[in-house]
Amino acid sequence: MHSLRRTLFLGVLLLTPGSLAHAQGAADPTGHWEGALKVPQMELLVEIDLARDSQGVFSGTFSQPAQGVKGLPLSSVTVEASEVRFIVKGGPEPAAFVGALSADGLSMSGTVTQSGFTIPMNLSRTGDARLIPAPKSAPIAKAFEGTWNGTLDVDGATMRLVVKMANRPDGTAAGTVVSPDGSGVEIPIGMTQKGSSLTIEVPSVDASFVGLLNPAETEIAGTWTQRSAALPLTLKLAK
Repeated sequence: MHSLRRTLFLGVLLLTPGSLAHAQGAADPTGHWEGALKVPQMELLVEIDLARDSQGVFSGTFSQPAQGVKGLPLSSVTVEASEVRFIVKGGPEPAAFVGALSADGLSMSGTVTQSGFTIPMNLSRTGDARLIPAPKSAPIAKAFEGTWNGTLDVDGATMRLVVKMANRPDGTAAGTVVSPDGSGVEIPIGMTQKGSSLTIEVPSVDASFVGLLNPAETEIAGTWTQRSAALPLTLKLAK
């Protein structure tokens, strides 16, 4: 359960990737990167995807397949000359990545600093960026729209969740989930409604929630599942 607590919403629960403008003349770090963080007696395999829009603004995602984390938005991406910086908000303590691009642009080496510890990082570019678009959902009943608050009991510690869901003018529904006790950043969710039943998918952290709306339409009671853990969760409509 300790492992779940460390990776639950590893960043979880995020906002759209913040980023700063691309510096003129800087190297181009866009692409799919794979590599390892070298901690004592082991290596943690990670994947980074970096992209740049038509205005030169960078965004990206972080993946750690062994922990079920895939396509978690980065909080910021900055590029200056050959130096690349980005932040992964994993739990209460963010991880700050600082790397230098090689002359051929095919490798990046640097460090990751989190909770006062600094460890080496080496990444290799293996192709184009593989950014995963936000989940698209069919419209939901009006009763499910709004802000919902809940609390998970994770190994004796509480973790608050805030879920926001709304229908959009284009005929789809969109939502986010954030943990104020984790990273404090929102990440997108997918939703499927069947009558009073609602399923929420959080693919970035391999998590889901299935619950039933009560007759008063004020609570959704169900189970939050993440990897091998299943935790009771009741979401209450904010007033």
